[in-house]
Amino acid sequence: MKPLVITYLYPAEMNLYGDRGNIIALQQRCRWRGIDTRLDEVHLGANYDFSASDIIFGGGGQDKGQELVAKDLTRHGTSIKSAAERGVPMLLVCGLYQLFGRRFTTTDGLDIPGIGLFEAETTGGAKRLIGNISVESEYGTLIGFENHSGLTKLDSGQKALGRVIKGAGNDGSSGQEGAVFKNVIGTYLHGPILPKNPSLADFLIMAALSHKSGRDLKLEPLDDSLELLAAETASRRPR
Repeated sequence: MKPLVITYLYPAEMNLYGDRGNIIALQQRCRWRGIDTRLDEVHLGANYDFSASDIIFGGGGQDKGQELVAKDLTRHGTSIKSAAERGVPMLLVCGLYQLFGRRFTTTDGLDIPGIGLFEAETTGGAKRLIGNISVESEYGTLIGFENHSGLTKLDSGQKALGRVIKGAGNDGSSGQEGAVFKNVIGTYLHGPILPKNPSLADFLIMAALSHKSGRDLKLEPLDDSLELLAAETASRRPR
């Protein structure tokens, strides 16, 4: 099989709180299983063929970074949404999670358009939501760290990633965290999220392999004792 292509959106502008660690986790878990990977980075102004992507990842950034990438992301919006419809797995954290919704309105009233993959909108809040977070999801209990002032509201038909056990999540009041569309996952969990949540990392890899091969595949199990110990330790930390 050809290498699994991991596409990293705007690594220079959207990379906070260890987000690149998600790329490292995906590559390492593939390497342990003998799966070759290739990392493509998409930078501002560059042309890119998203039909080559097997996994798409984007991280968080400052409002200024979001403003910079929003126009470029809109240019790729049709191609990215087409990939999502085909079942290509994606993970979007914080800033790019917000821009995969319809819009992000900053605290200064600036409207930054998103690509509308998620039925959601985000507005800047007066208070930052910071701390450790636990979320019950179909991928198990997810452990991470959140640091955002954006308040994301999901439309009534938009599926959330999970239910907040500890922390604020999308808006600090709904009890919802993140959003899901097919194999696309949006979340506020930094940390990075994948090293401490191997079941979520393996979901993305398995979905990518199945999409690439056109058949359902199972992954060889790995010894996740260290990853699960890290998650358990993080879950006991105070908010």
